[in-house]
Amino acid sequence: MRLPQARLDQVLDRFREIEARMSAASDGAEIVRLSKEHAELKPVADAVQALEKARAEQPELEEMAASGDADMAALARDELEALKAKLPELEHGVALLLAPKDKDENASAILEVRAGTGGDEAALFAGDLFRMYQRYAQQHGWRVEVDSISEGDAGGYKEIAASITGDGVFGRLKFESGVHRVQRVPETEAQGRIHTSAATVAVLPEVEDVDIEVRDQDIRIDTYRSSGAGGQHVNKTDSAVRITHLPTGIVVTSSEKSQHQNRARAMKVLKARLYEQQREALDAARAESRKSQVGSGDRSERIRTYNFPQGRVTDHRINLTLYNLPKVMEGEALDDVINPLIAEDQAARLAALEDELGG
Repeated sequence: MRLPQARLDQVLDRFREIEARMSAASDGAEIVRLSKEHAELKPVADAVQALEKARAEQPELEEMAASGDADMAALARDELEALKAKLPELEHGVALLLAPKDKDENASAILEVRAGTGGDEAALFAGDLFRMYQRYAQQHGWRVEVDSISEGDAGGYKEIAASITGDGVFGRLKFESGVHRVQRVPETEAQGRIHTSAATVAVLPEVEDVDIEVRDQDIRIDTYRSSGAGGQHVNKTDSAVRITHLPTGIVVTSSEKSQHQNRARAMKVLKARLYEQQREALDAARAESRKSQVGSGDRSERIRTYNFPQGRVTDHRINLTLYNLPKVMEGEALDDVINPLIAEDQAARLAALEDELGG
């Protein structure tokens, strides 16, 4: 893709303007806003400057390659050949940075896994999925903190929600939202028959307080005693918290030991859910013009099947089939699924940029 010089100049002009305004700003809120935009623009500006430098070198090398000095010309031709091979890669990198992107790409995330159809087996599968994401998070150096949990009668989870904190969490996990289907022989199945069950995964970007305002009159907060398996882990005080958002009917809970901590966690999840509603509304508005719905996060759609007898994982959105199910479930090969989804999304974003430039 040949990027027009005017678009590159636009990026550098804006970056220089932000730097100039930062050095002159005195208002704290404005400094924070400018710093955030500067951090977002810097990788783009650096990539544009590297591309411009390479483009500027090309005519100089062409002139040297045509000179009468044989040794100089040979050296220039070698450098010119290397430069011509490097230019498409530089342009592709800049194009990716300029393409329309998810502004929540680098955000932390809230992960929710719920058992679907399949009874006890669905709860066990939900537990397997959550452990897969836990291990994946550990490999990336992300922190996982459970917000709420409801255990299955035979193990696993009826539902579990956790905060995953780190750089770029949402950008990598957002493609996991949807219905995950499993085909395997349950441990309780005496006849050895394969059962199909499902679990639903939702990945929500964790938002800053400034992004979503929740008015006190719009929520109802209830406290209650959380249930458990018995023994020392059952709460003996009303420390669990349930927050109901009255305008939307959204209900969130947190049931750890501290009521204060539960309230803070439940409010964080509520804001993420409200923010996700806004994102979904925007996605729906753009759906007709989008070339790919890979990142749409439609949780009613079956996105992936885990077939244990065949050791197979199939992602239905991009027709990807892999035969490394054990490693995927351990989290170590989950990138083998996620990376092609990211590549598909990048291709769609580049196509959108081409349409924009063509227009």
